[in-house]
Amino acid sequence: MSLCRMLLVALLPVLAFIAAPSSAAEAPPRLYEMRVYYAAEGKLDALHARFRNHTMKLFAKHGMENLLYSVPVGDNPERKLVYFLSYPDRPARDASWKAFSQDPAWQAAQGESEKDGRLVAKAVETFLLPTDYSPAAFVATEGAAPRVFELRSYIATPGNLPALNSRFRDHTVRLFAKHGMTNLIYWNLAPGQAGADSMLVYLLSHPSTEAAGKSFESFRKDPDWLQARAASEKQAGGSLTVADKGVVSEFLVPTDYSPLK
Repeated sequence: MSLCRMLLVALLPVLAFIAAPSSAAEAPPRLYEMRVYYAAEGKLDALHARFRNHTMKLFAKHGMENLLYSVPVGDNPERKLVYFLSYPDRPARDASWKAFSQDPAWQAAQGESEKDGRLVAKAVETFLLPTDYSPAAFVATEGAAPRVFELRSYIATPGNLPALNSRFRDHTVRLFAKHGMTNLIYWNLAPGQAGADSMLVYLLSHPSTEAAGKSFESFRKDPDWLQARAASEKQAGGSLTVADKGVVSEFLVPTDYSPLK
């Protein structure tokens, strides 16, 4: 083999590496959407049936990733359905929803289900981007043990969202795991929405609401947490979250048709 050919063979792996596209870790983060539906009076079961039998399949058909479909633990007087979808980005999301809304199969399912009135009285959508410290995977799991999900939202005091994210990145996430909580995903709001400069939204899971209470009780007494909280608040000149509804928690259970259980 000639010297030139030997050099070319040796360089092929290097050239392939240089020409290769950026790794998945460098790809832009996926866009997530949290949607909260408030069913019309007496229509929650029909709304569940439409998602179970039609909507989810059509979402997937049009490129949306179905993640978690859930309802509040216990009584549900507001008739809430809380669910999460993901997309490559906002243009892909908008294109998917446009195609979905124009799909004859959806129009037929919607028309049949709403012969006696609309199923959804109110819908709220929130667009979310994962933080840099969020776990990499938020996907359906096969054979997961029964558990509850905890949706938590924090409103940072003015200018302190970066400090709040830093405390979670450097301390809180690790301490949650230490005390038996499962970190699922952490988000900030996508730009352009009210609260985008102040909100942190995340999902934990627990074996039960009782287990969640015990985990948080031990977490709040942990010397490492007390030290991290004190140091972060000293640097910020006060609490990192606002006093009025600065921390809100809601426990959710997956529906029977939810991919994530």
